[in-house]
Amino acid sequence: MNETLPSRPAGGAPANSWEQKGVRYSRRIIAAALICMVTLISGPAAAQDRGLALVRDAEIEHILSIYAKPLFQAANLQAGAVKVYLVHDDTINAFVAGGQRIFVFTGLILRTRSPGELIGVMAHETGHIRGGHLSRTRDAIANSQTIAILATLLGGIAAAASGEGNAAGAGILGGQGAGQQMFLSYSRTQESAADQAAIDLMERAGWSPRGLMTFMEVLDQEELMMGLRGNPYMRSHPLGYERIQAVEHMVRNSPIVDKPYPPELVHAHEMIKAKLFGFTKPPAETFREFPVSDNSDPAHYARTVALMRQARTAEALAELQPLLEAEPDNPYFHELRGQILLEGGRVEESLPPLRRAAEATGHGAIKVMLGQALLARKLETTDAEAVEMLEGLVREDPEFPGAWQQLAVAYGRQGEIGKSMLASAEQYYHSGQPKYAREQIDRALRTLKPGTPEHFRAQDLDNAIRALNG
Repeated sequence: MNETLPSRPAGGAPANSWEQKGVRYSRRIIAAALICMVTLISGPAAAQDRGLALVRDAEIEHILSIYAKPLFQAANLQAGAVKVYLVHDDTINAFVAGGQRIFVFTGLILRTRSPGELIGVMAHETGHIRGGHLSRTRDAIANSQTIAILATLLGGIAAAASGEGNAAGAGILGGQGAGQQMFLSYSRTQESAADQAAIDLMERAGWSPRGLMTFMEVLDQEELMMGLRGNPYMRSHPLGYERIQAVEHMVRNSPIVDKPYPPELVHAHEMIKAKLFGFTKPPAETFREFPVSDNSDPAHYARTVALMRQARTAEALAELQPLLEAEPDNPYFHELRGQILLEGGRVEESLPPLRRAAEATGHGAIKVMLGQALLARKLETTDAEAVEMLEGLVREDPEFPGAWQQLAVAYGRQGEIGKSMLASAEQYYHSGQPKYAREQIDRALRTLKPGTPEHFRAQDLDNAIRALNG
């Protein structure tokens, strides 16, 4: 992936997102940046230096929701009130922040060996929510923007990565990252309570809790190898032998400890791991990890992504074909096919698979990619179709910078310069970049007609940014 700060647009519409900071990105970099995902760039410099970002991926979010919803229901939490966010970072980490929001790192997903291990982590974090383990400081940011929460909480991790702390292997199951010491430090009592809650929730949801135990053992070994015992925070918030033993005792006595996970879920877990590997690792590393001699579905998936990132369009399509033949109705395979074609410059061919994927899932990330393809045709009819679709998307999910970005382009294409500036301001605001948002708002307010809904929205956004700046 290739996350950078969007550059300040020169005109009414924002600069093309793939030509930011004066750099013209090649198609393989575009593909890596899209990652079948629409990226939310974190604003503050410390987080940017680390390259931390939220990413949107329809398939991965679908699998995470399958894992999470039974846990939320078991915890008597409204499934719609609890949101799971994917953080693009190699750190093995997950945490709860800003109310009922769970942040899961891509590094955590890649490190898990089974659905049960990831579900165990999510169950533990859900246990913190159910137990009300959020401190006053965390409560104070409960209503903050998601991206602001991420940047604030992870700023210290970025500092640690630059040599000002030790965040290597920052611990999940308790938030033992340097950047989380301010907000996410839990007491031993709270950690033990969350462990007990996790096992209870997994059992109520019908998931074997074995994965929680096995992943805690993995973390313990990694802590020992990395010397995290020497960290003062780790000494006060360690996994601890007693805690691990307590979890092992509870797990081994669980009536469903040996209950297997559905084979289709195990397969889906391996597929999202392969997909993440292909998008987040260098292609050469992907080809080493998944050699051509490996004919498994995950191997085909990972190699397809790596080939796409190298702009080897024909080869990527050929690598994907066995997956499509085996699962012709899988919308995520059609999404990837559409992306391969779009990034290969075959816009017309990309539309049918992207439409099919968008209709099947209704997911915003796919709609944004479809919007990009529609706008690439540069026709009034498809521009209008893109606007209608994207306007509906931002009404449903206003914290979606990628949607606002494409909408800004579409409005500019239609000559709606004031609305284009406002959409660009929304993009920057929801990307955690209030400075650029404010510049676009100032221009929008000079262009939009007073008394219109767009003018009122620009004023509201201006006030929101002033409040952020104190």
